[in-house]
Amino acid sequence: MTPIARPLREPLAFAESDTLLRDDVRRLGTMVGDMLAEQVSEAFLQQVEAVRRIAIARREQGEPVDALAQRLSDVALEDAEALVRAFAAYFGATNVAERVHRIRRRRDYQRTGSAPQPGSLEAVLLELRNDGVGLAELQALLPRMCIEPVFTAHPTEAVRRALLLKERTIVERLVADIDRTRTPPERGADDARIRQSLTTTWQTTEVPPHKPTVADEVEHIGFYLSSVLYRVLPVFYEAFADAIEAVYGERIALPPLLRFGTWVGGDMDGNPNVGATTVRDALAAQRAQALACYQSDLRALGDILTQSEERIGFDAGIKARTEAYKTLLPDGAVRARPRLADMPYRQLLGQMRGRLAATLAGSTGAYPDADAFIADLELVDASLARHRGDQAGRFALQRVLWRARTFGLHMAALDLRQDSAAHDDALAALDDRADWVSQSVAARVDRLHAVIEGAAVPAPNAPSAVSTLAVFRTVHELRRTLGEHAFGPYIISMSRSEADALAVLALARIAGCVDDDAVPLDVAPLFETVDDLQAAPEVMRALFADPVYRRHLAARGNRQTVMLGYSDSAKDGGLLASRWALQRAQVDLLELAREAGVGIVFFHGRGGSVSRGGGKTERAIIAAPRGSVDGRMRVTEQGEVIHRKYGIRALALRNLEQTTGAVLRASLRPRPPEPREGAWRAIASELAQTSRAHYRALVHERDDFPAYFRAATPIDVIEQLRIGSRPSRRRDGGIANLRAIPWVFAWSQNRSGLTGWYGVGTALQRGIDTHGLDAMAVMARHWPFMAAAIDDVEMLMAKSDIDIFERYSLLAGDAHDAFFPQIGEEFERTRDAILAIKGRDTLLADDYRLRLSIRLRNPYVDPISLLQVDLLRRWRATGREDEALLRALIATVNGIAAGIQNTG
Repeated sequence: MTPIARPLREPLAFAESDTLLRDDVRRLGTMVGDMLAEQVSEAFLQQVEAVRRIAIARREQGEPVDALAQRLSDVALEDAEALVRAFAAYFGATNVAERVHRIRRRRDYQRTGSAPQPGSLEAVLLELRNDGVGLAELQALLPRMCIEPVFTAHPTEAVRRALLLKERTIVERLVADIDRTRTPPERGADDARIRQSLTTTWQTTEVPPHKPTVADEVEHIGFYLSSVLYRVLPVFYEAFADAIEAVYGERIALPPLLRFGTWVGGDMDGNPNVGATTVRDALAAQRAQALACYQSDLRALGDILTQSEERIGFDAGIKARTEAYKTLLPDGAVRARPRLADMPYRQLLGQMRGRLAATLAGSTGAYPDADAFIADLELVDASLARHRGDQAGRFALQRVLWRARTFGLHMAALDLRQDSAAHDDALAALDDRADWVSQSVAARVDRLHAVIEGAAVPAPNAPSAVSTLAVFRTVHELRRTLGEHAFGPYIISMSRSEADALAVLALARIAGCVDDDAVPLDVAPLFETVDDLQAAPEVMRALFADPVYRRHLAARGNRQTVMLGYSDSAKDGGLLASRWALQRAQVDLLELAREAGVGIVFFHGRGGSVSRGGGKTERAIIAAPRGSVDGRMRVTEQGEVIHRKYGIRALALRNLEQTTGAVLRASLRPRPPEPREGAWRAIASELAQTSRAHYRALVHERDDFPAYFRAATPIDVIEQLRIGSRPSRRRDGGIANLRAIPWVFAWSQNRSGLTGWYGVGTALQRGIDTHGLDAMAVMARHWPFMAAAIDDVEMLMAKSDIDIFERYSLLAGDAHDAFFPQIGEEFERTRDAILAIKGRDTLLADDYRLRLSIRLRNPYVDPISLLQVDLLRRWRATGREDEALLRALIATVNGIAAGIQNTG
């Protein structure tokens, strides 16, 4: 094997535009150092600095990893955990500084006014106008647009809510001085608040003492929904309306464009902790959260809408509604305040708060649904519009209206997900057929048709079906009180035939989950492995041809949701094969849906890392097949991605704008057909087959690989983590039954990133050998699909460190010699092929900002990685019985994940 490429060695330098970022990094770094000296000791700080200097020398001067590893070998256990936490504190500060700098860069664009920020709504609309999109064409698209991020529980996400709040304080203090306009006393007060947050963070354990429950995960997601997205939502609509007016010279009324979803409390797939109770509890918690937010808004509106009858007119409906509520609400529900008798708006807002309180309590006077609450808001809005209220509170009221129309009384739609095997088990019990699964698909379909059309089942009270039926009964009950938008689709994991979709309809019928003789749920097959994605068109063709299923689709508006699994397909066949299977499935399903007269919505099950479909959402949308977006984007958000995208309000707004802009471009002006795409598709198919074969030969076809995986990664530590309510496996077994998240997490922890690039180098090199370097380079430059795939692999490789991975591999003993040379050769092959295709000498040569971000963290992440290797060796030598060593190892897992900003 040729020598592995050394880490990047060019000196770390900041661009002139990043001077304030450098200052913030230094400012926070100094505070972290002072905190460590105070909380631990000056000697400890010097120890940290000595390790950091060696780590920097290794990176900047290309020194071998040996010196750093030797410095960290056999560190006393009590020092090891403190060192890990110290380095984590440093790059945690870097993370915050970078996020604040993104806000600064946005402000710089807005301040200069010379050109809108790339990716902003105004910039996208200007491009579209220049490409011939008129206002009428834009307005025709808007009513069918729907951008829907869906938040999922993440078993490797470790950020506690208490720590999120401390980080927010640091962000707020940095933003307060973002342009260096604070006075010295103000800056001193800011520094004191930052030091307080850094110190209390140090004094707080990163992981709760007990494994989180589903309720804990609901609360965690609720932080982003109520504290961030609820606040920025109206600003998004105002920014969009402003952008349209700036570009087209006309202000228009926007329809609802954003919705939010969640899996937390409804994702039953392999999680015994989720069922009817968590569905009910999750929506109850979200309902309480939404009602509390509206109470706060109405209280603030009451302070604004103090208009008196003597000074301004009011619609008659305001007083009529007030009188009606005096009868509707029980005595004492709304305290009468004679002083406010001449303020009709304020009186009605007080009564509306009383109705919200009754809604929470489930008592007399409760709002029956979100539409009734929205109707009250619209009544006030209409009165303000007719009585000179545009500058007298209507703006504030419309903000509440946007929130109510988006969040309803449920905050976010709760998706339901279950493995198809669980449905088969329930049906076998209900139908008293032990051979249910062994029957042919045709036989099962016939029986499911009969059940859907009213046939009784022999064992309606079968104990093993109780929990499944309870979910459907709960859905039916809650839809009546929370509204039809409270639930998202019912997703079927491991969908492999039309019987899997029909099973959901049959079980819903048995449970009585029926309205107007139709099951009131969208059924969404999830195709996960490469083989399943390839088979998806045939499965959906059978469903579209099924008269029973078509009646269901007609009742649902002839719109079909199909979920695409990025995680398991990559785990199954490697990244390139996964990406191509996903691309082809969308193309084929689009054509099939057009032929069947069905509208299709693709639900993208993306994870946080490149290996699980992560990457820049904006670029992925543009690279999607033509016609596959059509105004709609539904995508999962999870783990560190949620924190990175939605942890800070300004960045959440920027992310929503970028996603919406990309959907606008892909829908109104998808990239024009490229004459060479036919040839490129043929090449991509070859590359996918080659990559998949090489990947599977290592991961799935070698009997000794699972043992190497367990030895060369910290998977045994990950399985001990108390940071997710869901088990790491769907069922017992080897790698095939391990969930994709811990699989990817383990390979990112050892700094190899193997799951994202293994097999890609072999495929690219064969492409170069077969078709020529020039042809491959042209394809990578001009075909967004291939460009995005290669860029994503390049980014993952730049975050990887094969020298550090070698230290993990050595933990596998003799297996190291059997596997590491092969893995190392593929790493170098992949790197060389990418550089050759791009015509560059170093990875990320064209992405200064990402290169800088990685370089800022490496001196702190590298020592944690080497400490993890040493601690793994020691912990395993104790038979994995030493709890103190395990605690230190868990600290390294959290530290590395935060440092490389990548878990699963």
